[in-house]
Amino acid sequence: MAKLSPQACLGALTRQQAPALFFPRLVTASCTPGPELSHTASQTRRLHHQICNTRPQTHPSRQASRPSTLPPNSNQLPPLPSTPYTRHPYTTTTTPQPPSPTIHSLFDPQTSTWQYLVADPSTHTAAIIDPVLDYTPTTRTVSTTTADALLSLIHSGGYTISHILETHAHADHLTAAFYLQRRLAAVQKVKPPVGIGRRIGQVQSVFGRRYGIDSEEYDGVFDLLWKDDEVFAVGGLSGEVMHLPGHTPDHVGYRIGDNVFCGDSLFHPTLGTARCDFPGGSAQALYQSARKLLALPDHVKIWTGHDYPVEGGPAAEPWTSVGEHRARNKHIRDGVSESEFVQMRRERDRHLAAPRLLHESLQVNIRAGQLPKVDESGMRTFKLPVKVQGEGW
Repeated sequence: MAKLSPQACLGALTRQQAPALFFPRLVTASCTPGPELSHTASQTRRLHHQICNTRPQTHPSRQASRPSTLPPNSNQLPPLPSTPYTRHPYTTTTTPQPPSPTIHSLFDPQTSTWQYLVADPSTHTAAIIDPVLDYTPTTRTVSTTTADALLSLIHSGGYTISHILETHAHADHLTAAFYLQRRLAAVQKVKPPVGIGRRIGQVQSVFGRRYGIDSEEYDGVFDLLWKDDEVFAVGGLSGEVMHLPGHTPDHVGYRIGDNVFCGDSLFHPTLGTARCDFPGGSAQALYQSARKLLALPDHVKIWTGHDYPVEGGPAAEPWTSVGEHRARNKHIRDGVSESEFVQMRRERDRHLAAPRLLHESLQVNIRAGQLPKVDESGMRTFKLPVKVQGEGW
């Protein structure tokens, strides 16, 4: 084989290394780089000898199909030497990684509800999850203090809201989805859609009849009815809809990166799980939903819909890892069977009181946060059932 000059060999080394940028697995580590682009005469001669006098190796899988066709006196460049080379330190190959979301968690102590603002840090696009509208039952007053604090956070962060996401029709607080949508549309000039699981129609029908609400007040009020496993984007973030029935039949969670916003399915490990005694609720379904969540990798964070801190105890916590739930969730840790869970959940639910804002919440939430229409007397009214004791009524 004809010998190449030292300068040609250096060029050969550069050209032979280039494919490593596209096929990095063919290159393994192991030389210590010297000063960039500087070679002494002796280094050049050593490289010349190494490249031009090393017998090439043929991959076993290619020996039969690709015999050597180089004539013995060919002036073509020789193949790569058997000694492996690393890429030069100033040459890199990277695999793009999805961005990690910025998550703002806001706790409303009046309803013990966690609300979330989930943002793509690269585009400042964000989604709101389970926002709260304030309601004082003693004075029958609706107010927007909590929602306005969320708007202030959105403004200070320079966020554009792409979605307002509901995990289900809540029975313990009023949603601020409609109020926020109108306020944001005025600022952004684009109305962020309100999304919820596609089974919300079942819940709307049940409670529409119960409270005597005309269907025209809730038909089509949600902009997006998510299918199971549907994928959506928040800026550069990818979200996935997870159907998590049990607490209610329409219940969904939202997975964004290594985070799942699970609404009222799993609570803090010391609290366990959500109740299942609402119309369409199912302890069996909640068990299966919980196991679906706990089948995720241990490091995934489960962001809950509620926490109930005790005065003088630890502060409310928005998330717990899958691994922690599997190890110590009082209701659904590893080793708890479905029959054990169902028996426990049903017995516990029999002794739970109704949520304080049950009736007001459902009448607003099946309307996607819109208040009841003004009636003939000029008032907005909620219908509240009355329990009657005694005889002669």
